[in-house]
Amino acid sequence: MKLPELRPKPKTRLANQSLVREGWDKRGARARLDRRRTVKEAVKRRAMQTDPVAFCNDDLRYHPLVSRPQPVMHAVVLFALDVSASMTHAERKLAKTFFFFALQGLRRKYGKVETRFIAHTTQAWEFSEPAFFQVTGTGGTGASSAFELAIQILANDYPSAYYNSYLFYASDGENFTEDRKPAASKLETLTQLLNYIGYIETVPGASRTIETEMSAICCQLQQPGVALGSCILNQPDDVWKAIRQFFMADAMQVDEA
Repeated sequence: MKLPELRPKPKTRLANQSLVREGWDKRGARARLDRRRTVKEAVKRRAMQTDPVAFCNDDLRYHPLVSRPQPVMHAVVLFALDVSASMTHAERKLAKTFFFFALQGLRRKYGKVETRFIAHTTQAWEFSEPAFFQVTGTGGTGASSAFELAIQILANDYPSAYYNSYLFYASDGENFTEDRKPAASKLETLTQLLNYIGYIETVPGASRTIETEMSAICCQLQQPGVALGSCILNQPDDVWKAIRQFFMADAMQVDEA
């Protein structure tokens, strides 16, 4: 997994020491044996001998580990969830499953990623991680409240000169019609503050045939140069599709190239 659009920040001066494989050596730990290089060396040796053995110690090649400084990638990920009355238990479960696996994967990959948790109905609140995964709600839906709270959190705690910032927002797509303009305006502001926005729409069972309020807002903002992606979750297996789309797209493009 990799955070999309991750880049060094100009005000970040600290560096991590990272062990990387570089070159090869005739001695090393068995776990770092370069099997392909070893086979090549054995083939070269046997080509020059009249009665060669299959392998010998001189054929062995290992990957040495070298310490290289790498810039610290300070990052914060905001997870936001619609918990209004229209979000059924099945929809909340799909969204929280995505958040759970995304969170575990990012923590395995990055040692310094920070996380904040937001849930909203017509108002938005910040929660601790354990409370976020238990939260439910009632009432109408005003997505702009969550986006406004995200803007406040970024402004107060995560200056863009130091932090790579992300928002992943899950909803059933419903939103008050009168909140469309405020939600679109605040989400547009977030596209200028964040490295990337991921929108997850929960649709258990059959796909919807009409466009929802939130998908319309996202489509309106999805222009060239805007780092905003969306994914629909119909069933639990779709969680992995979303993970690949949001966090593995860069790696997949490199592999294809």
